[in-house]
Amino acid sequence: MIICPVCEHQQAQGAECDNCGKRFAVVGVPDLPAGTLPGLEGNALPAADAVPVQRLAELEETKLATGPDLPAAPLPELDHGRAAPVPVQAEAVPGLEQHRIDPDPVRTSPPTGAVTCRYCRNVQADGMICDRCGMRLPRYIPPPRAQAVPTDPDELPKVRHACGVVTRAGRPCSSCGVFVPLPADA
Repeated sequence: MIICPVCEHQQAQGAECDNCGKRFAVVGVPDLPAGTLPGLEGNALPAADAVPVQRLAELEETKLATGPDLPAAPLPELDHGRAAPVPVQAEAVPGLEQHRIDPDPVRTSPPTGAVTCRYCRNVQADGMICDRCGMRLPRYIPPPRAQAVPTDPDELPKVRHACGVVTRAGRPCSSCGVFVPLPADA
């Protein structure tokens, strides 16, 4: 693997960088004459064809005759791992219906309204798959209904909050800061 010293681009081969064009230094092998040194023993093995091959008379040959002229011979003693078809004397379970139940004619209405993708935050008006990232969109949850909150703070009912302080409902608690919801009967 070659790494460019300028841009640190990695590439498998080449004389210059594919990214920035920097020419790499070429390190060549010097052309020196190859010769044998006098006084060394030569240890080259003779070629494989030079070794005489003799057949062993007592060795059994296991290769079978092959060729396109031989007929295919089935082996009756070979177990194929399959059982012969056996007629089964069994009755069907009475009252068992072998079909699927009919679907309910009243279907759930498809979601309506804009949905925000939880992965890429794309807001999309329709569809089950995000057009931007291809992920499945979450189900549409309609926004909660706005409760009629009086604009005058004096008209809000006073309730005892969980922290023990009496405060106005529909506003943050004056002691702990937690939002106090309006009572259901209001």
